Amino acid sequence: MEFDCGDQCAAGPVGRLVNLEDAVGLVLAHDLTEVIPGQSKGPAFKKGHMVTPTDLERLARMGKRHLYVLEIAPHEMHENEAAEQLAAALCGPGVEPLGPPSEGKITLVAAHDGLFEVDPEQLTRFNLGGQVMCATIHRHSPVKKGHRLGATRAVPLVVERQAVAESAELASTQGGLLRVLPMAPLQAGVVVTGNEVASGLIEDRFAPIVTNKLDNLGAGVMGVEFAPDDRAAVALAIKSLVRRGAEIIITTAGMSVDPDDVTRLAIADAGGRDLLYGTPVLPGAMFLYGMLDGPQGELPILGVPACALFHPTTILDLILPRVLAGERFTRQSIAALAHGGYCQDCADGCRFPVCGFGRGS
Repeated sequence: MEFDCGDQCAAGPVGRLVNLEDAVGLVLAHDLTEVIPGQSKGPAFKKGHMVTPTDLERLARMGKRHLYVLEIAPHEMHENEAAEQLAAALCGPGVEPLGPPSEGKITLVAAHDGLFEVDPEQLTRFNLGGQVMCATIHRHSPVKKGHRLGATRAVPLVVERQAVAESAELASTQGGLLRVLPMAPLQAGVVVTGNEVASGLIEDRFAPIVTNKLDNLGAGVMGVEFAPDDRAAVALAIKSLVRRGAEIIITTAGMSVDPDDVTRLAIADAGGRDLLYGTPVLPGAMFLYGMLDGPQGELPILGVPACALFHPTTILDLILPRVLAGERFTRQSIAALAHGGYCQDCADGCRFPVCGFGRGS
């Protein structure tokens, strides 16, 4: 049956009061707190506990003369049973439940490092009925093993079996609504562009930034090339790294419309194809994404603008994890980054990914 708020209130409780001595074999409808002065205070019996004869003496010492117990019809189920069924259906590859239900809720965690994914539209459908729920972190979030991804439970203490079955069927579509995709440990070839760096006038700061971001995602750097702001030199550096076995190419700087910024043109000269230049993200509007052909097949190439030198979090932090997880970007998926694509440069320090940057897509 479907409830709106008023219907739920009108439906009333799903249990009854019984005398303590009549409670054996019945299921508690709520936690029972025990207070031991000067020592402890906490639940002596949790809701869902089936009362046994040995419980009666302790309950009496707690001052209980009556208990509120559940009455569950055959077409209904307790919230703990519902949570277990929902969790089993929701857990796709790389996701697992964290223990048995606690207060009717089961937390879902990452079974391994990777990129968390969930279809927001399907998640919305799952939650439409109002009798069960699942809340998650934002999709496209890099996570480590054991990271809490979300939780599920039934909303009422006793829920319709049919409602749980329908939600579980929806959640299990395509093997589970929540997934953690492994991120490939790609070895990157990094091309640092700029006359001042190539000539040794200033020390490069770009390669360490890119290396750190790759390391944090389980990837690495196989080689770094320095090239002046010369179209042929940049293209040659890219080709050299590809021939040496780079599995992803990341170029730095030279991405604006300034006449001396030739990196994006050099990427095309080096064989770049399906190039997408420009993103609705700040910082990072002049980012480039594309593909190259290498000895072992195609590989992604990312053109990172100079903003990555000055901002701790940029478009690179949004795109790189998804590329490592195997996503192939289109103009549509790039355009979708606009919602949440404005970094607020928090005055009290960057908190990414615990913020809204990039979380709307």
